[in-house]
Amino acid sequence: MEPSLYLLFLAAIVIIALAVLLSVVPVMLWISALASGVRISIITLIAMRLRRVIPSRIVNPMIKATKAGLNLSINQLESHFLAGGNVDRVVNALIAAHRANIHLEFERAAAIDLAGRDVLMAVQMSVNPRVIETPTVSAVAKNGIEVKVIARVTVRANIDRLVGGAGEETIIARVGEGIVTTVGSSDAHKDVLENPDMISRTVLGKGLDAGTAFEILSIDIADVDVGKNIGAHLQTEQAEADKRIAQAKAEERRAMAVAAEQEMKAKVIEMRAKVVESESQVPLAMAEALRSGQLGVMDYMNLKNIDADTQMRSSLGKMNDSGKGEKE
Repeated sequence: MEPSLYLLFLAAIVIIALAVLLSVVPVMLWISALASGVRISIITLIAMRLRRVIPSRIVNPMIKATKAGLNLSINQLESHFLAGGNVDRVVNALIAAHRANIHLEFERAAAIDLAGRDVLMAVQMSVNPRVIETPTVSAVAKNGIEVKVIARVTVRANIDRLVGGAGEETIIARVGEGIVTTVGSSDAHKDVLENPDMISRTVLGKGLDAGTAFEILSIDIADVDVGKNIGAHLQTEQAEADKRIAQAKAEERRAMAVAAEQEMKAKVIEMRAKVVESESQVPLAMAEALRSGQLGVMDYMNLKNIDADTQMRSSLGKMNDSGKGEKE
């Protein structure tokens, strides 16, 4: 082999070896760490590769923390990365807390991050409080008038209660409950319109931030409107319901009266049928009495005369009654 080809082949092998070495050993990252004052060995970086840890995800946040004056270790950052946390966000939160003179340890910041909360946003909310606007809350005063209230709640993140503390939804729900209670205890809606600050005072006095991840600084009433007359509407519905009940009971009594009338008519018809049946038996009985000799001809004639006299008296009585009616 010629010397030139041999040198070319040797140079290719050296270049390939250097490329493999640089891909396994992050030399440039090691140099950047040393230049920033972070003492880390090449072996530690190679061990990160073997543990399937991206060295840049650890070294770069470590450089930021060192420059900010934080005392963190590589093992702390690497363990948080292996646990599935966001190392860069935790370091940024620690730096922000350090600048704002807020006491925040790495373990607590890592726990907040692993709990699924944005620890950097929490630190920012501790420095710069956030305003939460509630949806329109409808409440009814004692006089039955609806009052619609919109409140703005100024909250500050409580870092000590971020792990296990309730979120913004709980704050909004508790404030809405306090508004409904305050308006409901008012004698008239005019009292709420004249003094909307009594809602703020009453709600703040309830300690609504207990068990939450926030600290309520103030509750301000943004808007108060008058809604419907709920009391009159309920009374109207109650009167309509009472009317329907009364109509149903009257219909029930009418049906019972009609049924009683029909029953009485049936009884009258039945009695008339019995009378007709009994009257039809009279001629037969008289004929049988004549045949058997129990009734004589003279007795029969006397009976006829009595019947005719009775009918004549009845006719005269009807004529007298009609004559008196005409005179009157």
